Amino acid sequence: MMALWKDVCAVAVVIIMAKGSHSQLDVCGKAPLNTKIVGGQDAPVGSWPWQASLHMNSRHVCGGSLINNQWVMSAAHCFSSTSTAGWVIYLGRQTQQGTNPNEVSRTLSQIIRHPSYDSQTSDNDIALLQLSSTVDFTDYIVPVCLAASGSTFFNGTNSWVTGWGNIEEGVSLPSPGTLQEVELPVVGNRQCNCLYAPSSISITDNMICAGLLAGGKDSCQGDSGGPMVSKQNSVWIQSGVVSFGIGCARPDIPGVYTRVSRYQAWITSQISSSQPGFVTFTSSGTDSDNGVTCSAVSQPVTGTASSPTKPVFLFLLSLFASHLSFYMLSG
Repeated sequence: MMALWKDVCAVAVVIIMAKGSHSQLDVCGKAPLNTKIVGGQDAPVGSWPWQASLHMNSRHVCGGSLINNQWVMSAAHCFSSTSTAGWVIYLGRQTQQGTNPNEVSRTLSQIIRHPSYDSQTSDNDIALLQLSSTVDFTDYIVPVCLAASGSTFFNGTNSWVTGWGNIEEGVSLPSPGTLQEVELPVVGNRQCNCLYAPSSISITDNMICAGLLAGGKDSCQGDSGGPMVSKQNSVWIQSGVVSFGIGCARPDIPGVYTRVSRYQAWITSQISSSQPGFVTFTSSGTDSDNGVTCSAVSQPVTGTASSPTKPVFLFLLSLFASHLSFYMLSG
């Protein structure tokens, strides 16, 4: 599924590149083994070659996405500090148990959380991870393209989320822990803000929502930090980073993601060489979210939202108060 270079050039005019560096546009977002994708089940091997598994002390805790040959992007809330001790990043991994012949692993040399990350509001929930050494690209290890500033993801935009998180609230991914994929539509920020209003959660411009209003499909604990992507022409573009939600796959409660296009300047300022490939994603038609008012949106019945917590406390919270458990910081 390799795209012709001219297909990419038309949408790449807003690339920001650091002086003396080259971007990843010639390779990013192209998944040659992604020939068949079905939501809500095992992802075919090699379908999402930018997917990263973040391990702390030999345990998967969060997802991430490869954005060039030495940097992975994830969620700030996955890291209680910027200490790199104990972290191992796996790329080209398919299952969490057993043999993964196409994978490589790296430790971290640097963790950069966004300086304006707010753990109480979940705003600016994004982090950059510098690998201890570069990785070679293969059919199973490829960087994803990133949504450039000015990208538009209208209500209903088809998106895919991948990860090794829980398959239901409180239900772990069964052995051998195969990478999962699910197809979700974008839910406009106006509508999403209305749906979260009873929980006093504000959906900011730095966020993007996705999910089925009927419920049943969503990201969950353990998916945090992983990518939400959409396809334009033959290129996959990351629109969001799994951030938070109330429970998993509940009706009228979309998942909330960090909006990648808001961070182009910050990302390029942190990476000195081999800049990620930024591509403008453009939705066609008119955004139906523009006419949404909260009075016209069905309000879900929920309790009061709790603050983000560390993984161990989140796990206990999901056991004893699963009616209002955030999936921040994985499960």
